[in-house]
Amino acid sequence: MGIKKYKPITPTLRFRTGYTFEEITTDTPEKSLLKKMSKSGGRNNMGRITCRHRGGGTRRHYRIIDFKRDKAGVPAKVATIEYDPNRTARIALLHYVDGEKRYIIAPDGLAVGTMIMSGPTAEIMVGNAMALERIPLGSFVHNIELKKGRGGQIARSAGTYGQVIAKDGNYVHVKMPSNDVHLIRKECLATIGQVSNPDHNLIQLGKAGRKRWMGIRPTVRGVAMNPVDHPMGGGEGKTSGGGHPVSPWGKPAKGGKTRKNKKYSDKYIVKSTKKR
Repeated sequence: MGIKKYKPITPTLRFRTGYTFEEITTDTPEKSLLKKMSKSGGRNNMGRITCRHRGGGTRRHYRIIDFKRDKAGVPAKVATIEYDPNRTARIALLHYVDGEKRYIIAPDGLAVGTMIMSGPTAEIMVGNAMALERIPLGSFVHNIELKKGRGGQIARSAGTYGQVIAKDGNYVHVKMPSNDVHLIRKECLATIGQVSNPDHNLIQLGKAGRKRWMGIRPTVRGVAMNPVDHPMGGGEGKTSGGGHPVSPWGKPAKGGKTRKNKKYSDKYIVKSTKKR
């Protein structure tokens, strides 16, 4: 995985960076694992905009990813490492010995031709999935389950990982990408290794049009508007608003709580980096 820079022959190329794609082995996805994906333009089932600044973008097909890794004891060969337009990480196509094909999130360092497996008989190696109780202390893991059988929900984006730091009874202490330490049931599955494409945070888009390709439309700052258009608009000369950031409808825009069931989640957070 590498990052390339461009010769600054135009203003948009001066700071633009992109991928070298040296780890990608094919540009043709597995057709049986593709699904049609339609866009909502940020609208809900009633046609009302619930997420602003969405629309357009390049057409995509969804790649069906196996987050559950529930083919226990069946070896699989890594056939290809592919680009997925729907996520920041790379994906790997597995050919199981029984003939089935599945996509998984590719861990960093996984090579084509490697044999990997999931389940209690799997070895301790990158790409294998197993219960947290079998993973050695200090190991990096990704695609971590929160409930057995639900599939991986944590550490799935580019370069992320959790770390197994302790085992206590029926629970395993896992250090999250946020540096919080969570208690997770020992029978929950996790995949060994760090998620691929760790240099993703070094990418500079370079121009507004590249954002439009991603389906994100322009955003106008509230302080640049008139008072009739936004609570933070107006003022003589340039002002920074003079109050807490709010939406065009007066609701606080930053610092809001996002967790719904605090009593449940607080119980399983051993160490937190935030004030709860």
